[in-house]
Formats: sequence, C-alpha cells, structure tokens
Amino acid sequence: MRITGYRTMTTVQEWGRPVGDVNGVFADGAVPVPLVLVDTDEGITGVGLGPHVEIGAVFAAIEGEDPRGVTALYDRMLRRTFKAGHAGAVFGTIGALDTALWDIKAQAAGEPLWRLLGGRDREVTAYASGLDMGLTDDELVAVYQVYARHGLRAAKIKGGLDIERDRRRLTLVRDILTEAGRGARPGLMLDVNEAWTRKQAVRHVCELERTLDLTWIEEPVRRWDAEGLATVGRGIRASVATGENLTGLEQFRPLLAAGAVDIVQTAVVWGVSHFLRVSALAHAHDLPVSPIGATPVALLHAATSVPNHLASELQDLHPPLGLSLDLHVENGAFVLGDSPGLGITVDEQAIDAFRRPDATAPEGPHIRPEHAGRRLLAVASHSCPARFPG
Repeated sequence: MRITGYRTMTTVQEWGRPVGDVNGVFADGAVPVPLVLVDTDEGITGVGLGPHVEIGAVFAAIEGEDPRGVTALYDRMLRRTFKAGHAGAVFGTIGALDTALWDIKAQAAGEPLWRLLGGRDREVTAYASGLDMGLTDDELVAVYQVYARHGLRAAKIKGGLDIERDRRRLTLVRDILTEAGRGARPGLMLDVNEAWTRKQAVRHVCELERTLDLTWIEEPVRRWDAEGLATVGRGIRASVATGENLTGLEQFRPLLAAGAVDIVQTAVVWGVSHFLRVSALAHAHDLPVSPIGATPVALLHAATSVPNHLASELQDLHPPLGLSLDLHVENGAFVLGDSPGLGITVDEQAIDAFRRPDATAPEGPHIRPEHAGRRLLAVASHSCPARFPG
C-alpha cells in the first residue's frame, strides 16, 4: 500500500448560538473545521481534522510511503520541518496527516482504531464544555440541561473577566448537574484561556473557592509560563490544567520539571501520535491526561489505550456539517463504534455545496485582546474591555 495524494477542504461547526471564551466570541456560532483526506493506491482514504498550513512541504515527507508505518512517518514529518520550526499551525498540519494515517492503518486492518491501539473499553468518560462565554444565564442553564440529559456530570465553563459572574454561572451549572445526579457532587472546571497574571489567577480562584469546589482551573496564565503556572498551583486548592496549545514534548518538559501542571491536556488537532507520546510522558510523572477539541474522535480512540486518561472534552453534541461519526454519547461517556478506522464518513458533496464568505472573522476567541493580562477591573462585555486609567 502506498500514499498517493491528499485533498483539503473546510467544513463548519454550526452551533446555532454564540460560542467563544474570554478572548472573544463567534456571534453567529459558525466555526470553520479544516479537513485533510489522504488517499492510497488501494482505495483507502484516511481523514484528519486540522489545518493545511504548508501541507505541500509536510506531505513530501510521506508521499509514496506505506501509510501503515505511521509512527516512523510522524517523525519524518517532524524532521522535514525542523529548520523553520514545527510549532503552531504547521504542527497541526502534521497532526492532521498523522491522524489520517492512523485512520488508514486501522481501516487496512479491518478494525476500529481503538481496538488496533490496544483499547479494551469503547466507552470514554466525557465532561461538558459549552464554549459559553457569550450566553446569558438563562441560555447557559438551557445548554447544560441538555448535557445533563445525556448523563454528563462534570462541566467546564468559560470565564475569567468577573469573579461574581463566574461564581454565579458555576453555581448554576453545579446545581443542574447535582440535581441530574441525584445529589452526587459534580465536577466543576473554569477555563480562562490565558487571560490572567499570576496574582490575578490566585486572587480570582481563591475567591471562588470560598463557596465552590473547583476540580481544575484551565490555562490561568500564559501556556509557556512554567514558573507562573507552578505559582498559581501552590496558591489554590484546584488543580491546574494546561497543555492544549503546547506542540511537542519539548514544550511540556519545562512545565513537568517545575511541577506546573496537574492535568495534562492535548488538543485533537495535534494528532494521535502526539497524544500517545504526551500521555506516556505524563504517566511517567503520575499525571492524568485529558483530550481537548470540538470533534475529538481521534483522541477518543487513542484514550482507550492509555492508563492515565481522565476525561475527554465534549463540546457540541452534533458533528460538523458533512461529517458522520460512528459514536454516540450515553451515560456521560462517548461510546465508540465498530467501524474500521476512526469511523468518520465524509460527505464531500455536502461540504462542497456549502459556501461561506471567504473572509477571516475580525474578532473571536482566535484573537488575543490587546489588554489581556493587563485588566484592572472586571469586564462586563467583550465590546468594552476594562483598561488602566489614564
């Protein structure tokens, strides 16, 4: 079997409501989802979710190769890009191709990827994550009631601008999950997407912890600030979760050495091989791992095979436009199917027929605000960021 080519396309996740975080909101709820399809001479096509940046240069490392040698091909892609650097979006392109190769390998073996990787249990524990910064309290309640009906008993909300608003919203979600769980204590997490200084993080979380039991605080300071993350961890009771925006083991090493992370996260866009390696590194430090992503199907398969998986992020309950997934959500878990490979079916005609304006969103969670980390007062809305006086 040989790799013969690739195709790229972009579909969309239609949330039907505003979605975003402390950095900004997509008001129309439409989030682009880039795809990579890798073809072979035996008619098997693999699917990877991730960017297409510099894909021609990256694909040259695997063109004509046997896709079943996926681990070695992953390292070939890293070597091909080492001079310019393989972080950021380029690392995402490598991850998308890597995921597609794992999909091909499992399809060729006639097995679902979770079985090929050595998984035993097809159920993967999930937590709810509504990307809910732009919602009113009533909208927040309605969204998490739906999650609760699917058995979710842990949830992560977006916050970081206003202590009292975060406290109120966390309490609302806590009460929904407690009632659904017949009094069982739910897991509560707060994600602030790198919005704070070290002192702000400790002050904000300590104030919340006067009345709430937080499981973790996610990305309280900048992703690379090992000393700062460790300082926050020592100043609060909650665990510190981070890692979704780190690309490569070399970026995790300083955090682990500093004792700066309690929950090791990795994003689905970085690929299966990256997740497996990060999981092994975390396991060597007796730390749990938690996959992140809107459509985390690839890492769900991989999570079944590692000993330190904690819980995986469940965002939208519906797949992106033109994709169907062989999985469902039941009793608070993703339940993977038996389709060979990842179990992703792509309706290319539906994706091709869908047209959105070809323009970059001028604002949203993908753009860091000018005054992030330098806010003196709480912020009531994204349109009016608080600033230092003068």
